[in-house]
Amino acid sequence: MYIRKVSALIKGDAWMLFYSERIYTPEGFRTGYLKVEDGKIAGIVEERGSQDVIDYTDKMIVPGFIDVHIHGWATGSFIHQGDKRSLENMSEDLVHMGVTSYLATTGTDSLEKLKKQVSEADAFIEEWQPEKGAQVIGVHLEGPFINEEYKGMQKAEYCLPPSVEVVDTLLTEGKEGIVKLMTLAPELPGAREVIHYLHQKGIQVSVGHSAAEFEDIQQLKKYGLGGFTHTFSGMRGMHHRRLAVAGAAMYFDDMYAEFGKQTGLTVKPEAFAIVYKIKGPDKVFLTTDCTGLAQAEEATYHYIRQATFEPEGKNEVKVTHDDGRVERFDKSDYDSVKDIELGFLSSVQNVVKNIDASVGEIVKMASENPAKYIGVYDQKGSIERGKDADFIVVDGDWKLYDTYIQGVKQPVNQEKNV
Repeated sequence: MYIRKVSALIKGDAWMLFYSERIYTPEGFRTGYLKVEDGKIAGIVEERGSQDVIDYTDKMIVPGFIDVHIHGWATGSFIHQGDKRSLENMSEDLVHMGVTSYLATTGTDSLEKLKKQVSEADAFIEEWQPEKGAQVIGVHLEGPFINEEYKGMQKAEYCLPPSVEVVDTLLTEGKEGIVKLMTLAPELPGAREVIHYLHQKGIQVSVGHSAAEFEDIQQLKKYGLGGFTHTFSGMRGMHHRRLAVAGAAMYFDDMYAEFGKQTGLTVKPEAFAIVYKIKGPDKVFLTTDCTGLAQAEEATYHYIRQATFEPEGKNEVKVTHDDGRVERFDKSDYDSVKDIELGFLSSVQNVVKNIDASVGEIVKMASENPAKYIGVYDQKGSIERGKDADFIVVDGDWKLYDTYIQGVKQPVNQEKNV
């Protein structure tokens, strides 16, 4: 069983220097001492003076990853459990994958459950401290305004037509600004009003689980459509005479394409590479869309993995594969469940291999673009003066050595993140 131990390096008025010959900033790599004060980046200085230094000479310091679409990970699942404890577990576990902040992502469920999830996320955000791991910076509502035809693993019985009244019901369960992103199907009746309403409130809107035509998106994007949820998955595909959602995702230069974890199961690496060639790193961002499969509270069939996940006893999950194989995992043990789903760090490593992505391109897709997409780039997403000191230490192969959140060193075990 993995036991969490925290080493807080930045406390009160203290400050710390981190040396590296490769600190990645929006202007490129810099050599020097990264100064962190009161949890914020105070700049990069050339002299250390008499101050103690944490030396990462031969490692890279890059911004922490931001996952704006994650339902669960390892020992916690917000989509299944939907409470503060699930977020506590996720936050503790995500630091092993280089994730420093994320959006607690719901599914298409009953309004009562969605309201509870927003309320629980709000409470966790209020109580969170950097010692607790990755920071929840808001909520992503994936549904309930999705098209049943492209629901994927969402629940058909809870798909609803878009409604401003329903949106207000959910927003009032937390403080203003808690919902940062909503995924919906823009072709549904009432969608235009909801898109415009969300846009006025500063909430980003993504197209997802949608049967929309290209023309629908062309007409509605001006009201506030910003991008596409898990591009190619859960959307009408492209035909050369019917471009649909997939075609729109590739065509519109001012809209972002989100891609879930790069396992090759949901989206082939070549499909990702095609969009990357068209849109470039400036309009693509990475997420995981992990659900915390080990935490399923009832028998759940995963049609892509061709396996059923079923709780067994107090702490076990039983996985029955279609070929007859049976596996059992301790769902409370990070080591036991960490490889059931591909984490953010592992996905990044696959992207590097598949498209030969540079450090700068990865930083854009994994840190900068997600922060810009949900409107928090003034606080996160890059190593710049005044921003939160959220950064990770990696080598040239993207092996993770340390994770810092607002200057607090997290308990990353190097053997647990590979």
